Amino acid sequence: MRFLRIRLIYITAICLIVLAGCRTKHAEPSAPETPPPTSANHAAPNPQPVDREPPKPAAQEPPESVDPTAELVAQMSMTEKIGQMVLIGVDGTAMKPEISTFIKERRVGGIILYSHNIVSATQTTELVNGLKQSNREAGARLPLLLSADQEGGRVSRLPKEIAAFPASMTIGSTNDTKYAYQVGSALGEAIKSVGLNTDYAPVLDVNTNPDNPVIGDRSFGNTSKTVRSMGVQEMLGMKSHEVIPVVKHFPGHGDTSVDSHKGLPVVDHDLQRLRSIEFEPFASAIKEGAPAVMVAHILMNKLDPDTPASMSRIVIQNFLRDELKFNGVVITDDMTMEAIGKTMPIGPASVQAVLAGADIVLVGHNPKQQNDVLDALSAAAESGEIPQPVIDASVYRIVKLKQSFRLSDQPTPPADMSELNKHIQEALKR
Repeated sequence: MRFLRIRLIYITAICLIVLAGCRTKHAEPSAPETPPPTSANHAAPNPQPVDREPPKPAAQEPPESVDPTAELVAQMSMTEKIGQMVLIGVDGTAMKPEISTFIKERRVGGIILYSHNIVSATQTTELVNGLKQSNREAGARLPLLLSADQEGGRVSRLPKEIAAFPASMTIGSTNDTKYAYQVGSALGEAIKSVGLNTDYAPVLDVNTNPDNPVIGDRSFGNTSKTVRSMGVQEMLGMKSHEVIPVVKHFPGHGDTSVDSHKGLPVVDHDLQRLRSIEFEPFASAIKEGAPAVMVAHILMNKLDPDTPASMSRIVIQNFLRDELKFNGVVITDDMTMEAIGKTMPIGPASVQAVLAGADIVLVGHNPKQQNDVLDALSAAAESGEIPQPVIDASVYRIVKLKQSFRLSDQPTPPADMSELNKHIQEALKR
């Protein structure tokens, strides 16, 4: 027993010694790897920076687009701006010094020719070219609006050598919109043949009053549907020749019994009636791109009982601009008519028309009255009665109109009357 006990102790001691040796061996750290030898051809590489994309520049707002029309307006003097807002008639059949004075010194932006200015095609072209030349010599930034009342029928201004056009009522009676477009196209060609670029037509008044002394057969018919469909097509036909059609007489001269040349007509219809009949042709024309609207000297009792439409902010701004969404040029009817003359002096009336929203004041007669209007507008602009933004907005619209129709003061060559009349007669056939 004693022998066995001694033997077990001996074996245990040997195991402890062996176990201690194993622990010591495993506790020793492993030797680091030997780096590869270096030489001149195998030098250790230098550490390189980590590849990164260069930082992107901070996002920049795109530059504001330049509006050349606004720049042009900003460069114009006040004399130029006021001049653009006045369109005058002239005396005689040829250029005169006083006409050049209005163009070169007062810088008027437009001229209207009446029957007494027109004798023949050759004479009309020479007169128009004289007006253009005067404007060029003045160094004008913009070409002239050169206009006439050429409706057809009893309101015709073109030279006698040019084939006659039918009255609007005759066109409307066909109920043929293609025919109305053909007539409008022929009107545009005829107007342009003598150097004019603007026509106060088509008439969009609905002739609901058989006793109307001023509209009658100048209207396409006695329903808003006929006037709308035929008048809009004639307007588009004129535009196809880059002639500016000025639709008239907003807000509707069809149901009146007084001639605004002699007195102030009064219309008593309520807004519901006006929207369903009088406004409708104008609304359609505006949707089809009417570039200019003439506003009448009529008193709309249910809209503004105190002020003629041509001087009423309610009529021009609230209804024509805001409700019907018209953004083009607003032109007054002739401010020398008795409808205005019996209301207030022409100077203050013209200021009120501009404050109401008119862009161009038409002064068809009398150089003194024309100067009165120019003086009144200039004084109102200088005093601030007409705010600068109002003037600039009107001039901006006028510039846009002239640019969009590519008006030019370059001379108009003589037209071939034979060829022109052939085109007109073909257009008037049905």
